[in-house]
Amino acid sequence: MAIVKSKLLKKIYKNYPNFYKKNIDRFFDIILKEIKDSLKRGNRVEFRGFGTWSTNTQKARISRNPKTGEKVNTPEKKTINFKMSKDLFKKINNEEE
Repeated sequence: MAIVKSKLLKKIYKNYPNFYKKNIDRFFDIILKEIKDSLKRGNRVEFRGFGTWSTNTQKARISRNPKTGEKVNTPEKKTINFKMSKDLFKKINNEEE
């Protein structure tokens, strides 16, 4: 089951009742916006103990439509890569440090 933004914010509200909900929403939106903007500029984003996001550029190429077999030009595009930290990997896999 995936966690959605609204459920994550509800958990944060419960853990930090002394903060206003609107401030937590705003703070969370600012963090997400900064991550998006950094990736858009081609910068790498790193959260120590969690992981890193980086962009990769796929070159333009000629691909094939699998349904019709027709050749299609695919333009250059950027993709996002996520690499989890060693700490997160160990927690997910229940390994002791």
